[in-house]
Amino acid sequence: RTAQRPLAQREIEPWEALAVGAALAACAFLLLLRFNRFTILLSIPALGITIAYPFFKRFFELPQAFLGIAFSFGIPVAYAAVFGFVPAPGWWLFTANLFWVMAYDTEYALVDREDDIRLGLKTSAIAFGRFAVLAVMLCYAVYLGMLTWIGRMLGLGPLFYVAVLIASALALWHFWLIRKRERAGCFRAFLGNHWLGLAIFAGTVADYAVRLQRWPRWPM
Repeated sequence: RTAQRPLAQREIEPWEALAVGAALAACAFLLLLRFNRFTILLSIPALGITIAYPFFKRFFELPQAFLGIAFSFGIPVAYAAVFGFVPAPGWWLFTANLFWVMAYDTEYALVDREDDIRLGLKTSAIAFGRFAVLAVMLCYAVYLGMLTWIGRMLGLGPLFYVAVLIASALALWHFWLIRKRERAGCFRAFLGNHWLGLAIFAGTVADYAVRLQRWPRWPM
């Protein structure tokens, strides 16, 4: 599946890929300098986790969990940039997102399961074995359950919960796609996660828009 990628095809050299990565990291760091000290400090472990992730498939049974940390780190960084600290909802949202990453990347890992076994790599699809589909659905359940709880904590309105229900229906559709653990179905489920994320995003924005209409306006 990855044999046609530029690095695997030697269309670019490893040193070129590293140079581009370093340049992008430097640009990101320059952008961070505009923010407060706590945000800059949080970005250091975020960078370390991002660099370390590719090596975790060599020895860690659940590299998808580590990827979840890497992909979710933008949440506390964003809170730190806006507020100067990370309140409790920020860390709960970080944890919820981690479970979503676990769910969709395990679907992805199911696509590559046989190849990864042959290469001696470790993934959640291999670690969970015959319970991999159950593990995916449990991760979705934790993710959506935590979002519901966070929504109540923040006092979000009904539009947000409608979005969670739509996302839940999409997660059930994913179960239908991956239930036989076939590559095509698992890959389709993985790709379909943008719809699940879009549902949550749209519900959050719609809820915010309704709140905006209710807030008192300053006289012109």
